[in-house]
Amino acid sequence: MKTRNLSILLAGLFVIAGAVCAAAARAEGEVPAPPAIGATIEDFTLPDYDNKDRSLKSLAGKNGTVLIFVAVQCPVSNAYNERMEKLAQEYQAKGIAVIGINSNVAEDAAAVKNHASTHNLTFPILKDPGNKIADKFGASVTPEAYLIDRNNKLVYHGRIDNARNAAEVQSADLRNAIEATLSGKPIEKTEAKAFGCSIKRS
Repeated sequence: MKTRNLSILLAGLFVIAGAVCAAAARAEGEVPAPPAIGATIEDFTLPDYDNKDRSLKSLAGKNGTVLIFVAVQCPVSNAYNERMEKLAQEYQAKGIAVIGINSNVAEDAAAVKNHASTHNLTFPILKDPGNKIADKFGASVTPEAYLIDRNNKLVYHGRIDNARNAAEVQSADLRNAIEATLSGKPIEKTEAKAFGCSIKRS
């Protein structure tokens, strides 16, 4: 009887321990759902790498804004440095602003500033302490892009394009969404799953 009771007790403990571990794992990797396409994006304020507070409203383009979650150390994000800068330069004159957001807990403002200087990134890059904005947008990887139109509606979410290697790009999803927005046409693909390094949350 004692042996049977002990076996039942041990089995119960294993079940409880397993449930606790599973819950912890879910909590550690849990990323909030992103806003739905068409949702209104509210203004927010984050410090740039010089610790100056910048609001989305103050940086937004008159015809739309691209938010891209970026990283210092992620090789996938770094593979897109030139493409992100080209987008920023090309569409600035067309009223589209590009804004980078770094939400990685281990990459401080000094590292972000040095990285931007080294890679000639001229678009603003904001630091997201406590990954609050990453959580608000449901961002999970770097790079991950969000296109907001002139009425503050989210109209595209996902990858910049389909290939880490620029020579292999066959679907320029973000660029296509921007062009459609500028021409007043419907965006054919409003979502395309982003890929890259996971955002290292606090």
